[in-house]
Amino acid sequence: MRKTATLFVALGLVAGLTACAAPAEKAPPAAEESTAGSTDCLATNGSGSDAITVGGEFGAAPTVEFDFPVTVTETERTVVLEAEGDVVASGDSISTGFAMYNGTTGEEISNSIAEGQAAELVVSNEQILAGLVNVLQCSTVGSRVVAVIPPSDLWGEQGYADLGVGGEDSVVMVADIVEIVRPFETVDWTENVPEVELGDAPVVTLPDGDAPAELLLNVIEEGDGAVVEAEDQVTLDYQGTSWETGEVFDQSYGKQPITLAANGFVKGFTAALVGQKVGSTLLVSIPPEFAYGADPAAHQLGGQSLAFLIEIRDVA
Repeated sequence: MRKTATLFVALGLVAGLTACAAPAEKAPPAAEESTAGSTDCLATNGSGSDAITVGGEFGAAPTVEFDFPVTVTETERTVVLEAEGDVVASGDSISTGFAMYNGTTGEEISNSIAEGQAAELVVSNEQILAGLVNVLQCSTVGSRVVAVIPPSDLWGEQGYADLGVGGEDSVVMVADIVEIVRPFETVDWTENVPEVELGDAPVVTLPDGDAPAELLLNVIEEGDGAVVEAEDQVTLDYQGTSWETGEVFDQSYGKQPITLAANGFVKGFTAALVGQKVGSTLLVSIPPEFAYGADPAAHQLGGQSLAFLIEIRDVA
């Protein structure tokens, strides 16, 4: 079970931008995060990115003009509108709007800026494609950048057919850096805590009454292993129960533990994991805004508060 499973958020184009979109043997080389500082720019401007004309205000639909085909051998990045906001560092979760174009044909691939939507992405080679890391890292909140990204920093020789991008196509990208999404904390869950029967097939019995409005965490048992960090690959078992129905909607018990980056889950689930120790057993209650949002039409679990039993097995 991976990012397409019920627990995780990866919809539309954003799913195509995740690092797992390309097969492992085709994945582009990681950016030099081990030698570069966490806020250093990984791409500089060049003749390709400088030649792209971008108009419009930050947050508004951009006008983008360039002579195509445009090709580059490495990602080029030019700041169009520069702001003095916080600097995006490696590992930051950011909200960004972007417009993308096929550098060979000039055709628009997507334009979330025009649609007034922003995607939340983690600036890490383990989470998104290397080209996006190169574009986003070192940008400042409130800035607009334009970049040309070669196939080697995106989907490689296989391209991405669903987006109309071939294996030889560079991609032109305009990105508005909306905000850095700061971590938030859980509240200790001490009242009306569900009854939990642990075992190969755990049973979580929710109490009567309305679902809690806060993000609540109860540490059933504290482990003595390594502390989970946001970018760790964490292996765990989980069981998810809906407060609305009282029914289990998803679980790993009876199957096998899952392994994913700790910051690859929905927000409330990640908040419960980070800072806990391997060997811990947790119970977290997540309101809709920290799960799948308030709109039932947007996701099958939209508008629902969720309770998760979590057993942390390992980190790497």
